[in-house]
Amino acid sequence: MEWVGDARLAAGPEATWYLEAAFTPGAHLGTVYDDPTTPVVVTGVEELTTIRVPSGRLVVDAPWHDDEVWRYQKGLPARPPRELAVSVPPGVYRVEIAWTAGPYEFFGEHVDGVECAATRLCIGDAPVVGWEMGLAVDEDTDRLQAGDAPRFFSDGNVGCFADAGAWTSLSAPFRTFVDGIPAPRDTEQLADGCERVRDESQQADLVTFGAESGGVVWLGRTEAGDVATIVVTSGMRGAKA
Repeated sequence: MEWVGDARLAAGPEATWYLEAAFTPGAHLGTVYDDPTTPVVVTGVEELTTIRVPSGRLVVDAPWHDDEVWRYQKGLPARPPRELAVSVPPGVYRVEIAWTAGPYEFFGEHVDGVECAATRLCIGDAPVVGWEMGLAVDEDTDRLQAGDAPRFFSDGNVGCFADAGAWTSLSAPFRTFVDGIPAPRDTEQLADGCERVRDESQQADLVTFGAESGGVVWLGRTEAGDVATIVVTSGMRGAKA
């Protein structure tokens, strides 16, 4: 049976166009701010790493929030992460980043304007026939208002994919403080400042990526309704449903 999504979660024409163009090298995603003659161009799609998700439950959130220090100082437990309501088959998946370039000048100096357009978790190879917003386990479709785009927020402009079953241990390096100051993290450094944390006892991982102010999570569905990919669009770009 062909998949029919919930219209309240479905991506509109603008978001659909962006989600498909962001991972198409050479595509134009608009123009540089204050310079309509210079396009923002998708320069390539990079495989950042792979991630193990043995529980099939996925967190897509910031690995830490500024209020974690306050909660730590008060002896309060960390707040729960934004776990997606949808699950995926337990497995190992590719994490890919779409890069754009929109060069500009800043106080007379040339800036290449390289940015992350979107980050995706590749679940399957079947074609995507539709996109919908990915709700968290505690979010209710019936409470959505017109124009709402549920998202996670990030004080540090960093997001992550992580196995929800191992979240406590995987996120611990980001929530460790000494006298109220974040402690140096013993994490694996990936390209472009991204990090990976491994929990070998549970065979699970956490991978960070750039996410300006957080991001909207989109599910790419196949004709059968399976999730083929999970995409995070950062900042305001591509956030409109």
